[in-house]
Amino acid sequence: MFYRPADGHGLPHNPFNAIVTPRPIGWISTRGADGAENLAPYSFFNAVAYVPPQVMFATTGAKPDRARGKDSLSNIEETGVFCVNIVEHAAREAMNRSSGPWPKEVDEFADAGLAREPCREIACSRVAGAPAALECRLTQVVELRGRNNFLVLGEVVGIHLRDDCIVDGRFDVTRFQPLSRLGYRDYATVTEVFEMIRPGEA
Repeated sequence: MFYRPADGHGLPHNPFNAIVTPRPIGWISTRGADGAENLAPYSFFNAVAYVPPQVMFATTGAKPDRARGKDSLSNIEETGVFCVNIVEHAAREAMNRSSGPWPKEVDEFADAGLAREPCREIACSRVAGAPAALECRLTQVVELRGRNNFLVLGEVVGIHLRDDCIVDGRFDVTRFQPLSRLGYRDYATVTEVFEMIRPGEA
């Protein structure tokens, strides 16, 4: 099968987001200028640089109670900061609950029954007990082609690691089983890890 996206795919469901998988989930926590907090998962998310460490996530779509994009984007543009919380298998139901199309006044931490802790370098909350959390300062918002498509880039200025996830000096993902996004309504959990040595490495 071949199709041009501009012409449509002819399938019952769009296959695009099922092709690039698995995708890590950035569970983005933000705080607006008014102090209201938001928590929402984004599967167009990844790390993009080591030094200084930088991450990106893309937000797509709009909300009727926001002039531009979604709550996360609005809050980040108001305050210039955000936190990326890493999602583990055990938090899958809370993560899914926080993905709902809730009005901007809804606090997803409270709605999903999640405890929060303050970040140290930025004025924002993080998910208490998450395997890791990346405190970020906004560096750039790029408006992408199409309606309400935005790329958010940030520099990581603080990193929280849960103590039980550090094994022999390494951050061990097998201790918490990262949750990833597949296509449609599908998710996957990392349960098997293997090592490969690159050519030229000792």
